[in-house]
Amino acid sequence: MKKFYTLLLLLAPLLNYGQYTLKGRITDAENKSTIPAVVVQEKTSGKQTKADASGTYLLEGLSEQRAQLTFFAFGYKTVNKTITLSNKETTFNIRLEPLSEQMNEVVVSEEYESDIVRLQAVEKSAIYEAKKNEVILAESLSANKASNNARQVYAKVPGLNIWESDGAGIQLSIGARGLDPSRTSNFNVRQNGYDISADPLGYPESYYTPPVEGLKKIEIVRGASSLQYGPQFGGMVNFVMKDGSDSNKPIHVQLRQSGGSYGFFNSFNALQGKQGKIHYYTFYQHKQGNGWRENSDFDLDMYYGTLSYHPTEKLSIKGEYTHMSYLAQQAGGLTRVQFEEDPRLSYRNRNWFQVDWNLFALTVDYKFNQNLSLNLRNFGLIGGRDALGNLQRIDRPDNIDENRNLFADDFANFGQELRLLYRYQVNGRPAAFLTGVRYFRGNTHRMQGDASPSEKPEFNFLHPNNVEDSDFDFQGTNLSFFVENVFNVTDRLSITPGARLEYIATDAKGYYQDKILVPDPETGLAMDSTFKVYEDKRSTRPVLIGGIGVSYRANAALEVYSNFSQNYRPINFNDIRVNNPNLVVDENIMDERGYNFDLGIRGGNKKVTFDVSTFFLKYNNKIGNIYVVDENYDAYRLRTNVANSIHVGLEAFGEINFMEVFNAPSADKQKVSLYTNLSLTNARYVNTDNNAINNKQVEQVPPINLKTGLLYKYDNFKTSLQFGYTHEHYTDATNAEWTPTEVEGLIPSYYVADLSMSYQYKFLVIEGNINNLTNNMYFTRRATGYPGPGIIPSEGRTMSLTLEVHF
Repeated sequence: MKKFYTLLLLLAPLLNYGQYTLKGRITDAENKSTIPAVVVQEKTSGKQTKADASGTYLLEGLSEQRAQLTFFAFGYKTVNKTITLSNKETTFNIRLEPLSEQMNEVVVSEEYESDIVRLQAVEKSAIYEAKKNEVILAESLSANKASNNARQVYAKVPGLNIWESDGAGIQLSIGARGLDPSRTSNFNVRQNGYDISADPLGYPESYYTPPVEGLKKIEIVRGASSLQYGPQFGGMVNFVMKDGSDSNKPIHVQLRQSGGSYGFFNSFNALQGKQGKIHYYTFYQHKQGNGWRENSDFDLDMYYGTLSYHPTEKLSIKGEYTHMSYLAQQAGGLTRVQFEEDPRLSYRNRNWFQVDWNLFALTVDYKFNQNLSLNLRNFGLIGGRDALGNLQRIDRPDNIDENRNLFADDFANFGQELRLLYRYQVNGRPAAFLTGVRYFRGNTHRMQGDASPSEKPEFNFLHPNNVEDSDFDFQGTNLSFFVENVFNVTDRLSITPGARLEYIATDAKGYYQDKILVPDPETGLAMDSTFKVYEDKRSTRPVLIGGIGVSYRANAALEVYSNFSQNYRPINFNDIRVNNPNLVVDENIMDERGYNFDLGIRGGNKKVTFDVSTFFLKYNNKIGNIYVVDENYDAYRLRTNVANSIHVGLEAFGEINFMEVFNAPSADKQKVSLYTNLSLTNARYVNTDNNAINNKQVEQVPPINLKTGLLYKYDNFKTSLQFGYTHEHYTDATNAEWTPTEVEGLIPSYYVADLSMSYQYKFLVIEGNINNLTNNMYFTRRATGYPGPGIIPSEGRTMSLTLEVHF
């Protein structure tokens, strides 16, 4: 035994060799005060500690001389540092900068470059702990920004089903986990944190999409966002605009001019700057083109301006105005035979669509102290959309002498949202409490009736005081209150419960015209007579939803997360009253309820980044469309509460940087990366006595959705090749393979490839894009109304070239 102790004594210096100790103090960069409870993690070893009440931290037993450190604290900007340790104790003191409105709170590691990152646990006036989310960094994208190409912009977001209705990216149509992609209506869509859709509850369709060229980032939070942003099953999409805060001079000019196939032209011109306590950003965009198909001309003008004023370090005031107007001719749908003959053909030349959108916002941020901050958002919308054309079945010829149908909406909305975020400590560990209240009032005037039979875009009713189909005033009132709290149970484990209480009131007042059979007083025979049916409906309901999230951080590069959140979606105005010859709405249609559940693992470093998760979505009283035949053997499409549905799937994203994996000496200048985005979904209708749909696949759900791409970058040159595959799926709940109207049927499997490249030399940038490189003929949707009805072909091969000058 004595010899054993002697041996240990002799080996002690060897056992301690290469063991390093790191200590230091962490202080506030602004007021120099110490910061307690800061989490300090070393990436290589996975060792982790937490600063004590005096801001002092200690890391022992480090085996590598090169330490990769992460310093994280609620309310402060996360810092990544790499330092070299000595054989003895090393002292490293650091100052953390408080998060503020001027800072971009998305943290990208100094050692890893990507165009997609994750939201922090707490950012500004929001909590994202344990929630599945993605952040697309717009300026880092290798994509066709001029045309807002959605399949390229959202290529690294798993599980999205994208409808391609136009090649100019005027409207965004994305769905997830089996939710209808139509105008992104199953997401809560926001710009800089405020609503931009027509009516988030009554008519949640987005007719306005910001240009990628004017964006800083796109934040996407899945169904768990329902507690903070309102009850949408898909989640929340937030477009964060540039605001001039990143500028280092008072005036910076950006001029981007793009030209492409089929008369495509895009002019994007921006001005930004920062001077003292003020920063600003503004742009004007004009976009036009002839379209890949016949009768697909479009013309768009957009303006955005924002001005931020910071009178003190605690107070920030920001005003914004957005205007968008466009006119687009709509080529209409096709039958299967017509599509196979030539998908570029159009059999409707009288269909038009126009939008006028005006958004206003005033945001106030006030920081009472380091722990307590307030955010107030005031926003409004004045706008309208008009759809004009022939909505009759596409397998019937267009009678040019017949009046067209005009569908006109006018919107006047106003809302306020107040949020209060409080950072505190429980047992020496950081915690965050968020509460908020929201008020929204929406007014929609909807008219539908006859318009002129001409080919021109004449958006005028023939009888404006007595339209033939319907004339309604819809009002939506929403008052909500929500709370959410992050509890750090241990240094690695957090629990985030939350709840939201909604009061929803929906009013519908107006008339629609119907046809009945009445006796003829002279002949005694039955005859058709059109008469008005007046309605005055009001529906009010309180809704309470809750949820909880759990996160476990094994180390700085690995997190396991899970979230359960209830969801709720009220019936919208289209479900209350709309006249469409291809669609009948069930008068007893009800609101939808359900929940989202996520379980995943995510993380990464400069070599690899990944996010792999499973989800379970339960949808009760799901609204959908079924193909039915009545007692007179007349077939029609019925929109109703189809059944309950269960959606189960896998969403996986991974990206590898080969230059870092192989420790290439030129890794600082050169990058070769490969990413893969895969979603597998099984969504079926359950618990219904309707044998026509029981256990059938939910519509708009591709079972397999794959996107992969290769990026090469050398210094200021960058090129990427992207490939996407979408498996066949159905457009209605009965899984009809084909119907004579072409509204229902199969979406065949399709693939598409895109090539992008760019080069920057000082103040000059050149970008080139080839969309649909292989000129594949495919379609992503079958329309029931505008712009169809019928098959809507996606564009074939198109090319564009962009020249940018900035100074």
